[in-house]
Amino acid sequence: MGDISKDINSTFPNQKVKALLNIIYTANWINSQQNDFFKPFGISPQQFNILRILRGAGKPINVQTIKERMVERAPNATRLMDKLCAKRLINRLPCPGDRRVVHIEITKSGLKLLEDISKDFKEDLLENLTKEEAQQLSDLLDKIR
Repeated sequence: MGDISKDINSTFPNQKVKALLNIIYTANWINSQQNDFFKPFGISPQQFNILRILRGAGKPINVQTIKERMVERAPNATRLMDKLCAKRLINRLPCPGDRRVVHIEITKSGLKLLEDISKDFKEDLLENLTKEEAQQLSDLLDKIR
């Protein structure tokens, strides 16, 4: 089992500082793991999130709605969608009632990619936690926010 004190060879003035740094350190570790996982699929974790949002919506939705639903609120969401569009994983649809609004839909290729990813996707980043510990961790993180 990891110990942040040993991992970064440091001591902390108190447990709250240690916990905060541990959250940041762990978030970066998870991000790195996700980047490595998605690289062979040619997308980023943020792009995967966009595809899942679109699949879950079940219909075209506007860019603002996608941004609001993203786990990691990326200021570059439009650029992420540009890349997904270039890969033909999403389509942009003009809104007939308002030319300023663009709706986004997932393509069949995007759905197929999500299906392929789900075959390899493992939620084992938390394999060392019991269901109860995972619930407690989630509750504590909610409490922080």
